[in-house]
Amino acid sequence: MKVKQISVFLENEAGRLADVTRSLGRNAINIRALSIADTSDFGILRLIVDKPQEAVHVLKDRGFMVSETEVIAVDIPDRPGGLADVLEILGREGINIEYLYAFIGSVSEKALVIFRVENCEEAMKILRENNIHVLDGKEVYAL
Repeated sequence: MKVKQISVFLENEAGRLADVTRSLGRNAINIRALSIADTSDFGILRLIVDKPQEAVHVLKDRGFMVSETEVIAVDIPDRPGGLADVLEILGREGINIEYLYAFIGSVSEKALVIFRVENCEEAMKILRENNIHVLDGKEVYAL
């Protein structure tokens, strides 16, 4: 099972990010990971939360533009070169990475990395064939 990522379009104005996080918090939705990319006028907030479906409804009800994307979460050895090893496997197989971000979870001696790729199923298959642990959504949401 892939991981559901929520993307929220945010105008670059004071308090918008706080509105998102407060709305989630008030509804007992816990943020597991996040990334934000911005321009001078707007930003895209990418979130992994423990209850993605509820988060989408809450944020849409608050007037935010929200979309869902499937991403993959991977355990990577937390050592120099650990990420490079995984990236080389994907590169060798022609898997293009659109973006990625990392977070710390409760998995010991591992870095947890979220990957957005064009073909999640193929990337997951390749990673598993190379003995790389791909986490399912339930594992990530429970961190």
